[in-house]
Amino acid sequence: MGALMMSTAADNEPQPPQPQSAWPTPPLGGWTADDLDTIPGLPPHAEMIDGGLFLVSPQTVFHMTTLRLLENALVSQAPTELFVVREMTTKLDRRNRPEPDLMVVPDSAVSAPRQTWFDPEDVRLAVEIVSDDSVERDREVKPRKYAAARIRHFWRVEENDGKPVVYVYELDPSTRTYAVTGIHHDRLKLSVPFDLDIDLAPRRRGGRADTEPGGTTAN
Repeated sequence: MGALMMSTAADNEPQPPQPQSAWPTPPLGGWTADDLDTIPGLPPHAEMIDGGLFLVSPQTVFHMTTLRLLENALVSQAPTELFVVREMTTKLDRRNRPEPDLMVVPDSAVSAPRQTWFDPEDVRLAVEIVSDDSVERDREVKPRKYAAARIRHFWRVEENDGKPVVYVYELDPSTRTYAVTGIHHDRLKLSVPFDLDIDLAPRRRGGRADTEPGGTTAN
């Protein structure tokens, strides 16, 4: 009997507060694309797809060097009226705000220093470099959504034996779907969305990819 009373007394004692979850809790009805700027505690480069949040995994050397290679080439070869955007979002609709690795937009689309997203109507090119945790999104989900938003040019970049392979797509405006126009292994030479000539396999020195502007290999 005494043991039962002691147990009952212990049950009635105040319990320490339980730790709160560090994960943000969506509101009734879910998040919208506008919420992405205000959700507390999100790490950098979070993106929203169908109202859900996706966080990036630790970056790999392949992803870093390929992103640097393509960004440098686009910056050096794009017409002066275009602006190359790295790791910023595009607001496709109310519940979709993905973050391509690279975008090319007109200078006129840059409206303010604290701007955090671009309208898909302004995106001339979107580039996704596939990571292990983003294969399905980058191969299926994002291309479908970019095409529906009428982003005309899309590149998907994948690793093959440590080297980048660029799958180039162009929008069929009548169906709002992408058609593949080329698969590029060693050299990416295009005339749309503007003239480009990129060496995809630059020589490395000291563990780094040493390239001249335009992605050509340094001597």
